[in-house]
Amino acid sequence: MIIEPLPLAGCFRILPEAHRDSRGLFARFFCPREFAMHGLAGRWEQGNLSLSHVRGTLRGMHFQNGAPPEAKLIRCVAGAAFDVLVDLRAGSTSFGQWCSVEISAENRAMVYCAAGCAHGFQTLSPDTELNYLHSAPYAPAQESGVNHADPEIAIRWPLPVAVLSDRDAALPALKDVVPYS
Repeated sequence: MIIEPLPLAGCFRILPEAHRDSRGLFARFFCPREFAMHGLAGRWEQGNLSLSHVRGTLRGMHFQNGAPPEAKLIRCVAGAAFDVLVDLRAGSTSFGQWCSVEISAENRAMVYCAAGCAHGFQTLSPDTELNYLHSAPYAPAQESGVNHADPEIAIRWPLPVAVLSDRDAALPALKDVVPYS
């Protein structure tokens, strides 16, 4: 695996190294030893999937605030997505900044989202499916997020938003978010 740091501390782009032969390919996408060498979570408590039928669907920006900390490993298994992370960690030098990675079934890139960073994505093709691994179980009382269209963050989404949930549209602006602590 190739584990490349992203501009937000503790966040990474992960590329499986494919071994090809006449059958196709084989690649590891997770190894607890290699993850530990980079300070990444190596134990996953929950796995989820997200399927979005319409190109331009936007989901996010979500995070869990409080204990236990929740890191995520995101992988696109069908279609393509513009995956975005926003740093919401109290005292972080990159607080309020964002970075993105295009993940797709074709490029097999994954994103490691550090605890305290909000995560969201916009689908770049129809029928895009993402798989998530979470280092902590879902805790509804700790559910939080930040608005995808907040001008203070100024995420440059590649497409007009085609579908957005009412819940995500109502997420607060950065100035109103309690930073992750």
